[in-house]
Amino acid sequence: MFQDGATTTAPRAAAEPADDVIDLGQVLGTLWRGKVLIGGVTLAAMLVGGYFAFVAAVPTFTSTSVVMLESRESEVSGLEDVIGGLSGDTSVVNTEVEVLRGRQLMAQVVEATGLMQDPEFNSALQQPGTMDRLKAMVTSLIPSAPAPELPPDLAEARARDRVVSALLQRTSIRNVPQSMVFQISVETESPVKSKLLADAIADAYILDQLQVKFEATEQATDWLSDRVAELRTELESSEQRLQDFRASTQLVDEQTLLALDRQAKELRDRIGAAEQQAAAATDRVARLEAATSLAERAEISGDAVLQRLAGTGAEPLSAEDAALFDQRYQTLIDRARLDAQRAADQLVSLRTGLQEFEGQIQSQSADLITQQQLTREAESSRLIYEYFLSRMKETSVQQGIQQADSRILSQAVVPGAPSAPNKPLILAMSMILGLMLGSGIVLVTESRQSTYRTARDLELSTRRTVMGQIPMIPSRSRKDAIAYLADKPTSSAAEAVRNLRTSVLLSNLDSQPQVIVTTSAVPGEGKTTTALALAQNLTQMGRKVLLVEGDIRRRVFSQYFRFDGKKGLLSVLAGETRVEDVVAHDPRVGDVLIGEETKANAADVFSSDRFAGFVRDMRALYDFIIIDTPPVLVVPDVRIIGHQADALLFVVKWDSTSQVQVEESMRLFDTANLKVTGLVLSQISPQGMKRYGYGDSYGAYSAYGKKYYTD
Repeated sequence: MFQDGATTTAPRAAAEPADDVIDLGQVLGTLWRGKVLIGGVTLAAMLVGGYFAFVAAVPTFTSTSVVMLESRESEVSGLEDVIGGLSGDTSVVNTEVEVLRGRQLMAQVVEATGLMQDPEFNSALQQPGTMDRLKAMVTSLIPSAPAPELPPDLAEARARDRVVSALLQRTSIRNVPQSMVFQISVETESPVKSKLLADAIADAYILDQLQVKFEATEQATDWLSDRVAELRTELESSEQRLQDFRASTQLVDEQTLLALDRQAKELRDRIGAAEQQAAAATDRVARLEAATSLAERAEISGDAVLQRLAGTGAEPLSAEDAALFDQRYQTLIDRARLDAQRAADQLVSLRTGLQEFEGQIQSQSADLITQQQLTREAESSRLIYEYFLSRMKETSVQQGIQQADSRILSQAVVPGAPSAPNKPLILAMSMILGLMLGSGIVLVTESRQSTYRTARDLELSTRRTVMGQIPMIPSRSRKDAIAYLADKPTSSAAEAVRNLRTSVLLSNLDSQPQVIVTTSAVPGEGKTTTALALAQNLTQMGRKVLLVEGDIRRRVFSQYFRFDGKKGLLSVLAGETRVEDVVAHDPRVGDVLIGEETKANAADVFSSDRFAGFVRDMRALYDFIIIDTPPVLVVPDVRIIGHQADALLFVVKWDSTSQVQVEESMRLFDTANLKVTGLVLSQISPQGMKRYGYGDSYGAYSAYGKKYYTD
């Protein structure tokens, strides 16, 4: 029984609160005590790992080819490329890594290297192994529908996919950190094959880049050719429309239109002057016709003759002057009317001419605009046509000068030694796994441990004192056990019994125990041997001892002693005989009273007053009465006999009696109002104590304790 939380959790839970803190020292102590098991498991794991590394594993070889991604492509032709170089950012680098891992690229490598005929990659060409044959055997035993036969092309494609997958499994692509360098590593069973495959993948990657660029350039050239043809047709159509428009229209240039605009302005100015002149002439006619007096008419007309004839206007005119005045005034009115009519006609003529002139200017301006638009369309079509024609020629030139975006920095080399299996690593990992597995087994075993290996664990579990720890007595039979104790009084077993005797006698200083009862939880715990050993030790002290076989159901004293008589305890209780007539004396253990076979219930026998009287009578005759009783979990006899005892010893077999059995036994004693005087840890194995790590540090089983014993 170990003193760690993993081994005593169950019993301690009832006695004290569980501690959530893991005691590292106890864990390490547990592992140290299980060092033999851990060492054995570790050695077995290393043997398995060594067998795999040196015998079972097939050596494989790794070869690496190095490729660098070009971030900028040198321009051979000085022309702008249709497909530019790759940048060096993280996304581009990761993309190129995935391109290298692509199944399409690997399929090209498979075709180029003929891996379809290589049994290492094509499992269909391999000889079936043991596991394959077993799998086929098991599959044949299980009834199932036959798999449908695939068409030849689909079957071939599936086989190729399996080879590609096998190549992908053997290939690793690694980007060197903080660089644009890729390492292409291939691992196969042949060093030459690894080298060839690594170089083949690098070459296929470079060739794939060139192929992609060539196809892109070719597609661009084809598209540009079609587009140039369309643009040529559009240019010809635009130029033809311009020529047709020029042929059908009398066109003027912008300078002519500017001159016409100036003439129109001058004509508008003339119309303005004509409007003023016509207005003045009309006004004169109106004023001339409105005048009534001679002076007013002479003043309005501004004619010198009329003004002379009118004179001062004080004297009336003669008839002849008046007629002359009227005639001349009428002539002036007619002349003014004629001038007004001429001015009006001239104004109408000018306005008509301006309208016709403006219509001519508007028509010629629209024609000029149309001409300019057609000219611009034709010029635009020409520029686009010339640009696409130039790009088509540049693209055609680039078809033969494209460069890959990567280059090979280092060709793969033929490895001189296998890369796998890594024998030192396998052995180290096997050792680590063995240590972990062994430690786990030890810890799990200890966590499931429910027996007792030390007195301290037994005391913590039951809260009762352990009065003795008796080692296993080296004897072939039970009857030899007492002889061993008698012949070797300084042995470790005899000293352990002597310690038990001392503890029992000192358990009550006020009233030394006289009637001592021994019992256990289940049979085979060593209670009978403990009772006999205690009787033998007390007898050696010169005390008068009576050893009573209280386990009348099982009766094992006959295995320790050879008595001729058949009467015993039951005959005494029945009054058929006296004690002194049936007790057998053995010089080693004192007087012995054996049990007898009976049909009566043993519990009823021990519950009787006769048994109580028997115990009282024996107290007067003997110094000590030791009663060996049945196990408490089997029959209730001990709970009845215990009420007549001064000391009750409960025997627990080392590393055998479970915690549940001990706890249940203590509960039964408590229900019977019986106090267990002490516990005895019996049949302790010194070799077991050493195995569990207590051999050099635990009590009588420590290294220094051997100096005091003679076994």
